[in-house]
Amino acid sequence: MKASATPSTDQLLSAKEVIREYPIFGSASSLAERRWRGDGPDYIKTSEGRAGRVFYRRSAIEKWLDARTVSGGQAA
Repeated sequence: MKASATPSTDQLLSAKEVIREYPIFGSASSLAERRWRGDGPDYIKTSEGRAGRVFYRRSAIEKWLDARTVSGGQAA
């Protein structure tokens, strides 16, 4: 079997893409509030200040969701 020529990379998503693909986050403003409070998924900011664009690694979102997953029968 031939190996894939494209290396596996962790996909980067914009905040809008996160909201579209993971509706659990609600709106862009609620995702931004989680960033401000420091209780959301890890993110990448391209530069300091308001001009910096924000991206999320898909793996960071999945990790954040996994940490909040409750198995049946467990009290939250």
